[in-house]
Amino acid sequence: MKAELLKKEGNVVTLKIAVDYDKFNGAVEKAYKKTRGRYNIPGFRKGKAPRKIIEMNYGEGIFYGDAIDAIFPEVFEVAIKETEISPIAAPSIDVDEISKDNGLVMSVEVEVRPEVKLGQYKGVEVKKDVPEVTEEMVTEELNRMLENNSRLVDVERNVENGDIVNIDFKGFVDGVEFEGGNAEGYELTIGSNTFIDNFEEQLTGKSLNEEVEVNVTFPEEYSRTDLAGKPAKFEVKINAIKVKEVPELNDEFVSDTTEFETVEELKADIKAKLEEEAKNFAESQIRNEIVNKIAEEADFETPNSMVEEQLNRMMNELAFQLQSQGLQMEQLLEITGKNLDGLKEERREDAIQLVRGSLVLEEVGKLENIEATEEEVDAEVAKMAEMYKMEAAEVKKVLRPEDLEDIAGQVKVRKTIDFLVENATIA
Repeated sequence: MKAELLKKEGNVVTLKIAVDYDKFNGAVEKAYKKTRGRYNIPGFRKGKAPRKIIEMNYGEGIFYGDAIDAIFPEVFEVAIKETEISPIAAPSIDVDEISKDNGLVMSVEVEVRPEVKLGQYKGVEVKKDVPEVTEEMVTEELNRMLENNSRLVDVERNVENGDIVNIDFKGFVDGVEFEGGNAEGYELTIGSNTFIDNFEEQLTGKSLNEEVEVNVTFPEEYSRTDLAGKPAKFEVKINAIKVKEVPELNDEFVSDTTEFETVEELKADIKAKLEEEAKNFAESQIRNEIVNKIAEEADFETPNSMVEEQLNRMMNELAFQLQSQGLQMEQLLEITGKNLDGLKEERREDAIQLVRGSLVLEEVGKLENIEATEEEVDAEVAKMAEMYKMEAAEVKKVLRPEDLEDIAGQVKVRKTIDFLVENATIA
C-alpha cells in the first residue's frame, strides 16, 4: 500500500492511496462470502453461486463497494501515519482505478487540523472590570423572590393588560382548522407578546366565559411556510382571568421563607452573594478575553467542519435548555418565526470564536508541555462522585476510556488558561 499527499488547500488535503491488487482482491473475496446470500442465480441454491457466476450476472464490480467499505478504515489509518496528517472530519473517496496492474487507486479528500501559528501569548494585556453591586440590583433580587412566592388569584372582571388568562382556542385558515392551531386550558399572559401580533390585544376588555373571534395575519417570515402571510381566525373561549398576588416584603415573609429573621439580614446576604458573583464574572471575562485576544492574533484558517460540529453542539444544548423549561425546539421556531438554519447562523460567529479558542489553547498546551496528571483526573472523578452521592471507585468503573480522556482534556484546558492568566498583564 502506498499513500501520497497530492495537494493541500487551506485545511483540506487530497491524498492518493494505492492498495495492491492481491490485498484488494482478498477484500473482494471476503465481501463475496459475506453477501453472496443476497443474490438469486438460476441453477444454484441461494448463497451457493460461485463468485464468477454472480459477477457475470450482476457485473464485475458487484462486490467492490462492500470491499472498499471493509478495507478503507485500515488503509486510511496507515495513510494518516505515512503522510502525517490529522483529520478532523470524515473523508470523501473517489475511486480512480481498479486493475490487476495498479490495484485499487483512490483519491481521498479530508479536512485536517490546521497548523496554528501563535502570536504573543504571554503578557497579554487585559483589564479587570468587576461590576458594581447596586441597591437596585439587590431590590431586583428581592422582587424576584417575591415573584417566586406569588400566587395566582381568580378575578371577576374584564381582561386587562398583565392578566393571565386561561383559554381554549381553535385556529382556522381559509375556513379550515390548521394543525397546531388549537389548545385547551392554555395560560396566556396578556402583554407578553407570546402569540403573533394583535392576538393578545383582541382579548383585552373581554369578560369571563366570553367566546371571542380573534383575527390576525401571520408574518410573511413565519417559520411555517403554509401559514406565512395568511390571514387567520381564532375561536377563543376565556375560561378564567387571573392576577398575581405578590406577598409583602417584611420580616415575617423573610423568616417564613428563608434562613434569616429580618429584611436587613436578607439584603446583606443577597448583596454578598451578588458581589461574589460579580467577582467570578469578572474573572471569567478575563479568562475569555485572554483566549480571544490570542485567537485573534493567531494565524490559521478556521476549520469549517469544527465550526459545524460546534454549532450542532450549541443547538443540542439549546434543545436541552428548552426541554428543561417544558418547551420543544419546534415551538421556539414557531414563536420566533425562524428556522433551524437561521438559529445556527445567528450563532456562527460565537462558534467560530469557540473553535479558534480551543485550537490556540491546544497549541499553547503543546508548547508549554501542559498535561493533566492522573491525580488531577481522579480529583475530578471524586467531584462527580460527590455530586451523584457515589463512591469515586464506583464512578470510575462506569466511565469509559473516552470519558476519562474527555475529563483529562477539560483539566488540561483549565490549566492552560490558568497559565495564560498567570502570565497576563491585568490592569
